Amino acid sequence: MKFLFASDSFKGSLSSRKSGELLSQAAAEVFEGCTAQAIPMADGGEGTMEAMVSALSGTIRTVLVRGPLGDPVEARYGILPGNTAIVEMAEASGLCLVPEEKRSPWEAGSWGTGELLADALDQGMKSIILAIGGSATNDGGLGALSALGIRFKDLDGNLLCGRGCDLERVAQVDCSGLHPAAAGASFTVMCDVDNPLLGPDGATMTFGPQKGADPEMLEKLERGMENFASRSHRDLAAFPGAGAAGGMGFAMKAFLGADLKSGVETVLDLLEFDRLLEDVDLVVTGEGRLDWQSARGKVVSGVAGRCRKKGVPVLALVGGLGPGAERIYECGVSGLFALPDGPASLSDLMERTPELYLNAARRMFRILRTGCDLAKKD
Repeated sequence: MKFLFASDSFKGSLSSRKSGELLSQAAAEVFEGCTAQAIPMADGGEGTMEAMVSALSGTIRTVLVRGPLGDPVEARYGILPGNTAIVEMAEASGLCLVPEEKRSPWEAGSWGTGELLADALDQGMKSIILAIGGSATNDGGLGALSALGIRFKDLDGNLLCGRGCDLERVAQVDCSGLHPAAAGASFTVMCDVDNPLLGPDGATMTFGPQKGADPEMLEKLERGMENFASRSHRDLAAFPGAGAAGGMGFAMKAFLGADLKSGVETVLDLLEFDRLLEDVDLVVTGEGRLDWQSARGKVVSGVAGRCRKKGVPVLALVGGLGPGAERIYECGVSGLFALPDGPASLSDLMERTPELYLNAARRMFRILRTGCDLAKKD
């Protein structure tokens, strides 16, 4: 038997790499002499950069940048083979960097993300991939674009800082100072939402509240975003994904010509996943909690979709099942297995995840072995 293991991390309890090690151990116990390959997986969210650096033998570079509220932050990005950089917006402009009582998309800016992109260009990167989940900003990408050399000014010609509150003041856009290496680089945005920039489903109204915006602030930010779009690339405001990460999708598409792609599909392409499926008998994937959202661009559905095209069966070993989990079968998953082997609190489950995962993997492979033995009898 030849196995391929490609599971997402169980956030806070089990890394993608560790899940591969445990699956390999369980498979070897049940299928003596089997071969197995384990690859770290992610979907463009937290941990994507580290997973790709690990899988592709890349390196991590640390840069001192401006955080969401302007404070110095040490942020990292990955350097991959082929002059490719992978940047996580959350490293420099993430909500996790701002204490809950200080969260304010009115004051926050994405400068640090732009500084990471600029540093990658300085290092000679020709392909830059940006994962934009977990942002603290709603600045339309003003901060990041400013860090890359684009100048935004008000009616009096004053240079704007690049915060959410500056959106309504944008009157002039000067791209002449854009980083000179940007023109020779390609940009890809890992984006798993299709929200437009404006309107009730746009950046501000959909994601603003979770970043600390109250109703009054939301109205002001929305008016500002309308102004910014009108002063720059109003035609791209309705582009699917333009509203991602407080308008960062719009900024990357409009000013840098970025391609907005599914996070998990980008990861699978980087890993050359289709090639890895050659001669594989079974793939095991998984994630911490599988529910109806898992069928919409998460690791399990992405892996299953690629496997279905190649005719390779897929099992999913997950931490737990939520509402609508059965929808994952429509994506190509043949069977679902969950960790809990009895009543337990969440804290207990989190603490015992590696042990529970290994035991569940053993059960899964024993059931698979039984099926193989029955097939031989037929």
